[in-house]
Amino acid sequence: MKPLLLFFICLSSTLVLAQTKVKDTVTRRAIIGYIQNKNSVSYKPTTPPLIPISGAPKPSYSYLWEMGDGHYSKEAEPKHVYKNKGTYNTKLSVTNNYDNGKPPATRPKKVVINEISTEKYNEIASIEDQNGFTIQKNCDPIPDQEIVVIMSYQNLENYVADGKLYLFYNEKQFKNNNFELADLRPYAGEREVKENNFVYNDAIENSHSYLASTDNNYWATAQKYQKTTTQTDLDQTLIEANKIYKNVSILEFDGANPKETRNVFYTLKTTPEMIKDTSATVTMRGIFVPNRSFKNHKVVNLEMEIVTSHDPNKMGSNGSFLNYRLVRFKRVNFKTRFQNNGEGPARMIRLETDIPEMFDKKTFKVEDMYPKCPICPKGEEPTVSCLDTIIKKDQIFFTFKNIYLPGSEQKNVTEKDSTKGFVKYSMKFNKDFHKVNTKSKTAIIFDKNEPIITNYATTRFLPGISIGAKAGYNYFPSLNNSTSYFVGATVSPYKSYRYYWQAEFQNSFHNYTAASTSTDLLIQNAAGVDQLQRTTNTTTNNTINMEIPLLMRYNLNNFIGVGAGIQANINASEKQEQSTRIDLYQNDKPITLMSSKEDAIATSNSFTNFKAGLLFDLTVGAARIGPSAGVRYVVNFKENFNYLQFYGIWKF
Repeated sequence: MKPLLLFFICLSSTLVLAQTKVKDTVTRRAIIGYIQNKNSVSYKPTTPPLIPISGAPKPSYSYLWEMGDGHYSKEAEPKHVYKNKGTYNTKLSVTNNYDNGKPPATRPKKVVINEISTEKYNEIASIEDQNGFTIQKNCDPIPDQEIVVIMSYQNLENYVADGKLYLFYNEKQFKNNNFELADLRPYAGEREVKENNFVYNDAIENSHSYLASTDNNYWATAQKYQKTTTQTDLDQTLIEANKIYKNVSILEFDGANPKETRNVFYTLKTTPEMIKDTSATVTMRGIFVPNRSFKNHKVVNLEMEIVTSHDPNKMGSNGSFLNYRLVRFKRVNFKTRFQNNGEGPARMIRLETDIPEMFDKKTFKVEDMYPKCPICPKGEEPTVSCLDTIIKKDQIFFTFKNIYLPGSEQKNVTEKDSTKGFVKYSMKFNKDFHKVNTKSKTAIIFDKNEPIITNYATTRFLPGISIGAKAGYNYFPSLNNSTSYFVGATVSPYKSYRYYWQAEFQNSFHNYTAASTSTDLLIQNAAGVDQLQRTTNTTTNNTINMEIPLLMRYNLNNFIGVGAGIQANINASEKQEQSTRIDLYQNDKPITLMSSKEDAIATSNSFTNFKAGLLFDLTVGAARIGPSAGVRYVVNFKENFNYLQFYGIWKF
């Protein structure tokens, strides 16, 4: 009986361990299904149920299919005709919108084409209307997930061309990398290279060339290229891109025929350390060199908002990391995106957007929008499509009037991008604005439906560094003959609004006399007459003191600031002189001095007499930047070394 019982225990343990080992950690998976007729393939995915978010619009999936031959589709159930026989690796990326779960994982599916039918093969769609070069993404980035970036390029010349492609990513303004290049999938023989080592001719062979204008109002160089532009100085463009981005992927291609369009697919995995600010905007930059023998090239930026879930209705800003010293005359861009998730078209869309107090609404400017339409005329009821803007005290209302934006659930609507729109606008800061973070949101109203509230878009300032010069006088009430002056420097965040830290380093030069002691002694001379002998001991100190205060300060207003903190100091150099003086008087009274004798002993030390204490501080003047005067009381933990400090300071 016991051996049988032991056998069942071991068997049960084995089964439990086996089940634990093979447990699938992927709980959501999308399966690629297809029906094939020779070289015509109709795809259909099987997706897991969506998990609605309470209060959000109806959840949905969006798709990106890679057909394995350079083509792609964003339809839910696409049909594709392959041109040649062969084995193709079809990939599917599924994005879950307004869904509480993770995006479904997929596995590629191999499709074997052994027979070619007479059904028409569709070439890759032309992108000539986008200047022959585009970059797009399948979704916005979420930390620790993957995104797919599609770089499309077209030879707009009338000859076969050999060129080059660049994809710059991971902006240097962010401490950590936001992306890792996980996979690169070219389909037209593009090959990866590591260096730019070809020679240019000075000739220009592009009849469509034009110089992109530089908008001086943009707050960062990374925002220079808003649409695909053609440039002529490739060296300068690459230098500029390398200043902004940490990483680059470089491809060379050959034999691009006239009017031929090609697609390259990049899978990038967002890092766990990527920026988590959901109102921040990150960019990638693509550069297309149509002909490696010339410097002509095309540039386009891909803007992406950091998200925590794939919600098409979102507000973002490029003002997440602003340099306070440089933003006074710069523009901050805001962008509100929306999607009609209804079963029918929207004819009116209203965006009620908060405007933080620190922005100057007089500088408001619409940069771009979709659906594309003119600004509505003031004082008239429009009869055509237009965008109306109404500026209120702390809001701006954008109203798309007389438009047609299809609904994602509308019959016969297969292209999800056609159901999306946006408004992009910019503003400058007020003349007198403080260094504080701001946040704003938008209420999106489709026709007469209930409003959809977006996330908060925030602006944040980098701390910046302010260096200050400081000098003054130290008053020691408990020391005799004390004279103490000091000079020093301070480091603090630049022009902080209320609370901020401040570190200091200062040298003081201090002379003082320690307490003198006198001793009287009656003696008799040889004649037996009493005489007074007085012995006086005096100690004089001369020190160079190193002080390191660290305090937290608070600006009550633009003119008065207070602070408190701790301080450590040590005598970097100390010279001490001990003198003894013996005075002899004629009688037993110190009236008639007969003789005097003085001896002195000098000693010196370095880095001795460490002291620590508390400090309390008050300044009056330019509290945030510029000159001010201050008084500080230092309470040392060592007796007789409390002192008052009177100083002037100038912060830069």
